[in-house]
Amino acid sequence: MTSTTRSALRSVPAGPALREAEAKGSSLLAAVRAGLSASPKTLPAALLYDDLGSALFEAITLLPEYEVTRADLRLLEARAAEVGALLPGADVVELGPGAGNKAKLFLERFAAGRPLRFSAIDVSEAALRDCRRTVEQLPNVTVATTQGRYLEGLREVMAARRPGVPVLALFLGSNLSNFTRDEAQAFLTSIRALLREGDGLLLATDLDKPASQLIPAYDDAVGVTAAFNKNLLARLNRELDADFDVGAFRHEARWSASARRVEMHLVATRALDATLGVTGDVFHFEQGESLWTESSHRFRTDELQRWGLQAGFTTAAQWTDARWAFAHTLFRVQSGAES
Repeated sequence: MTSTTRSALRSVPAGPALREAEAKGSSLLAAVRAGLSASPKTLPAALLYDDLGSALFEAITLLPEYEVTRADLRLLEARAAEVGALLPGADVVELGPGAGNKAKLFLERFAAGRPLRFSAIDVSEAALRDCRRTVEQLPNVTVATTQGRYLEGLREVMAARRPGVPVLALFLGSNLSNFTRDEAQAFLTSIRALLREGDGLLLATDLDKPASQLIPAYDDAVGVTAAFNKNLLARLNRELDADFDVGAFRHEARWSASARRVEMHLVATRALDATLGVTGDVFHFEQGESLWTESSHRFRTDELQRWGLQAGFTTAAQWTDARWAFAHTLFRVQSGAES
């Protein structure tokens, strides 16, 4: 995911902090300029998760329409001890832990009171603070946090791993769904390249199901998902001095049967121009034109196992939730494989 940026770059003191902030701002700006210049207009889903966006997503997980998180939690509660038996003595690192509630639930059962090291990787500084506070409630767990993108953070954590201690990486919440299928396969291969023999990956994924179940999860009756989506425009206003009229866009969730994905769009309700104040770039929207902000793909259990094998893993176990089609797949690094 793209690193979190801050808006008031001019207020940052000179020196390394300024250079780091400018680099982050440049990354955000480059992604926005490229996406708004494309046809159709699109922005990376990672940009939805600034501090406010992360908080709004936590609220989404509590909605009655969004069963994804509850299915994830049910499997964690039911299967964490089995994962622990398959990976005894492992330390744990989670990619995108949010507030840490899933990690806490999992670690209580996975570790069964033994000491371990837990590392959290997230682009949101606020999410990492919340995660640390949540997981530190477990007396046997030492918590470390890394702010940054998934693979960059995992590389840093792996470089500091404890000698002789296996590592279990968690990628929960069906975050893989934001990748295209080609990207998902490449991502699994990249994770595998950072792991060693004896390590594992617990992957949570939402599975294929009827659109009638999926669309309400991305267009809830209260409007929290709409606020989450529109916050992206508000973020551009805050951080890039843009002048998007947020009220002139409506949230829309669409199902693409051919691609097996839900798409989130922001649709212009009238013709308008939006300017990025930091550069002066002007982007025109026709009435009805959409800004594509997120894709959420759905998978099958057999393709997940196939991708794992192609990446260099073996499938140690796979569990599905009985109430909502959702899977946890435990991959292990193949015996004798080189990192």
